[in-house]
Amino acid sequence: MHLNEYREAGLGGTFSRQTIVSLLVFVVAWEVLSYFAPALGIPAFAIPSFARIGQSLLSITFIDVVVTVARVIGALVLSFVLGVLLATLMYRSERLEGYLHPMIRLFMAVPVVSWILFAVLWFRGVEFRIAFVLIAVCGPVFLVDALDSMRGVSRDLRRMMRSFRPTTVQYFTKLMFPAILPNLITSWKINLSLAIRVVTIAELVGAVTGIGHQLAVAQELFSVADVFAWTLVLVALLFLLEAVVTQVERRLLRWRP
Repeated sequence: MHLNEYREAGLGGTFSRQTIVSLLVFVVAWEVLSYFAPALGIPAFAIPSFARIGQSLLSITFIDVVVTVARVIGALVLSFVLGVLLATLMYRSERLEGYLHPMIRLFMAVPVVSWILFAVLWFRGVEFRIAFVLIAVCGPVFLVDALDSMRGVSRDLRRMMRSFRPTTVQYFTKLMFPAILPNLITSWKINLSLAIRVVTIAELVGAVTGIGHQLAVAQELFSVADVFAWTLVLVALLFLLEAVVTQVERRLLRWRP
């Protein structure tokens, strides 16, 4: 997608006029449907009005939001460090890549539900379970993107860099990591969306705090308004975190046109 199209679609950290109009149409349609729901034979609680959803938003517990954000950021940082570290080792050793690459592909093929079940069966601590699931899902994405980006660095640049006889640390810090930085930032954007979805599922199993736990409570109470409210919080968190990454990207890649 071209940069201008990306921004017009509302994906570049700003809301276009089309995005705002689409959201307003959805809000009006939902409100009208909530009003006529009983006449259509739909229970009133199934399609709550935005006034009822607003009441649920006012009762949101801040600590649950903070806990979920902390889990996401902590797991993503660990996933990023492990993924880039393994990608660097695999780039340096073709033999190691030959052994690890099939395992990484296998990890990426395992469904999230299976990772959650493994975590419940293998570990006791709730926080460790959630971190394990997030790292198992997000870590391979960082690894594959980093490794493919390293392989895609210009051969001429690599040859020129080696002609100066750099140390291994200099080779990666002066050439490889700066060259793959745009791809790593893209991986962060992808994994943010992925982690937000996965953490709520992971929190459904055993957690007593977090947005996923509150969603489970809302489900047990058949409170669609609470589910909608917590979902809006998740969407807002994703937009906020993506905006932070976008600002970091603009700062680190300000040399780009």
